[in-house]
Amino acid sequence: MYLLDVTFDLFEDSQVHLVEGAVMRLFDAWRHQGQVLGRELPTWIRDGSLNLRVVCPEQDSLHPRYLSPAGKHALARLAEAGLTQPRIKLLGRDLFSDTTAEDQAPSWQLLYATFVHNCSPLRSGDTLAPIPLYRVPAIANGDHKLLLRWQDDWMACDQLQMNGVSAEQAALQELGDPKSPLGRRGCDFAKRIQYLTQIPTYYYLYRVGGESLEAEQHRPCPGCGQPWRLAETLHGIIDFKCDDCRLVSNLSWDFQ
Repeated sequence: MYLLDVTFDLFEDSQVHLVEGAVMRLFDAWRHQGQVLGRELPTWIRDGSLNLRVVCPEQDSLHPRYLSPAGKHALARLAEAGLTQPRIKLLGRDLFSDTTAEDQAPSWQLLYATFVHNCSPLRSGDTLAPIPLYRVPAIANGDHKLLLRWQDDWMACDQLQMNGVSAEQAALQELGDPKSPLGRRGCDFAKRIQYLTQIPTYYYLYRVGGESLEAEQHRPCPGCGQPWRLAETLHGIIDFKCDDCRLVSNLSWDFQ
């Protein structure tokens, strides 16, 4: 991931709420397309310019060729608020974030998220590195907003189960059952992405609990009931993989 400075010059007097609205429309469009990551938006005004600092998957993530229809519209409306087109400066690599997948067409991919990772939920199956969402055709309505909402819900459930609060069991049910509301949405998105990219796309099921290590090692695929244990663990996480149901999972963390 990379840190970028984005600067808008004010070429005429404008009301603050118009400037804020114009910038937030563009930021939201960038975020819903996967061009910027996270919700934090450090912003400051200096010498007649409005400046933002954003985290992006790649050095050229803000290039206009990646814009969604909403992004193109937001960019075209900047002048209404007295703002010029953005000037972009690369600050450098973000040392504490994930490295973006280099392969443009992995042999397979998966939807995988955790509450500690602020990156694309679409991962390369070959490396587990995150794939920028703007590389993928829009999921719905011209961008990836609905997929990112699913990711937000997944991360919220993961946070709840990690904190061990009273809602822990309900959160684990959402994360580990492909038939839960969260699981059904995730599986549907995986199927949609597979259709759009023509790349096998799997859905990750979080696993904790279980009766014993032996029972865990032999648990069947929750989709078809067939054996799905891998001979070797992939990327230190994936112990189970069903090519028919397009599901992957880990050996219960209780027995690792």
